[in-house]
Amino acid sequence: MDPMLYPVLAVLAGLTLLVWSADRFVAGAAATARNLGMSPLLIGLTIVSFGTSAPEILVSVMASLNDSGSLAVGNALGSNIANIALVLGITALIAPLPVKSGILKKEIPLLLAITLLACVLLFNLHLGPMDSIILLLALAGSLYLFSRFQKNAGTDAIASDDEALPDLATGPAFFWLILGLVVLAGSSRLLVWGASEIAFAMGVSELVVGLTIVAIGTSLPELAASVASALKKHHDIAIGNVVGSNIFNLVAVMAVPGLLSPTILEPAVFYRDAMVMFGLTLLLLAFALWQKPPSISRLEGSLLTAAYAVYLVLLYTMTVV
Repeated sequence: MDPMLYPVLAVLAGLTLLVWSADRFVAGAAATARNLGMSPLLIGLTIVSFGTSAPEILVSVMASLNDSGSLAVGNALGSNIANIALVLGITALIAPLPVKSGILKKEIPLLLAITLLACVLLFNLHLGPMDSIILLLALAGSLYLFSRFQKNAGTDAIASDDEALPDLATGPAFFWLILGLVVLAGSSRLLVWGASEIAFAMGVSELVVGLTIVAIGTSLPELAASVASALKKHHDIAIGNVVGSNIFNLVAVMAVPGLLSPTILEPAVFYRDAMVMFGLTLLLLAFALWQKPPSISRLEGSLLTAAYAVYLVLLYTMTVV
């Protein structure tokens, strides 16, 4: 029997389960937002983003326990790059995304600040316990700010999207949210395992596996959830999911290797990958401000998707050619 059969089947099964579970998860999250009196934006920034970051956290823990800190860091940086350039790019191509003023004034600047902090910590090419403590403190601060954003939003943030939310009672909504989250995490893990087996068999380096195969695999929940949210007109969840996920990737996922397996990093991690991540975050802010009213259009979505393709070519030329 071909030894690559099981990894290929794992990739196909993971993709199929991702599509189904993302739809159920978004429906449960959106209905839970309404039933608990929370705005869809806050659900996107917290429950959905943290839930869809679960695969990144799981992979980071497992990689760190196996003394593969570079894979864990590559996973965090690569996922953020993929979330902005690939997830938001494809989502905007399918359904242009209006950007509310609250996201422009609060959430995206917070993401930019967290991204800058992560770049500063990576500058010395070492990720240790003190760096992780700083990131975890930033996580606590981010959660506090999210709660403040919710209080300041008032009831208008809930009412504006209320009609678009699924009509589910609290019990069924919570059931689908939890089941969707569990299947999202499990199917992502299945997909990452299969893709990683294929990549390692091809002799690809650990860092590049983290930046590409693992990052794309663990970003697929964000892609599936964001596309499903955009198609259902839950624009706040689609954008809030990506912004929140990127924050969690840096302050939670990247904190893991520093605590479990202090890591010396390649220079390219800062000069190439961290700088691409920071540049894309700036580009996201610029695109959101570009139009009046603020939005991510199909043109900008195509530019983001093209930027991701260029990044993959850059990785290939620097590591293979």
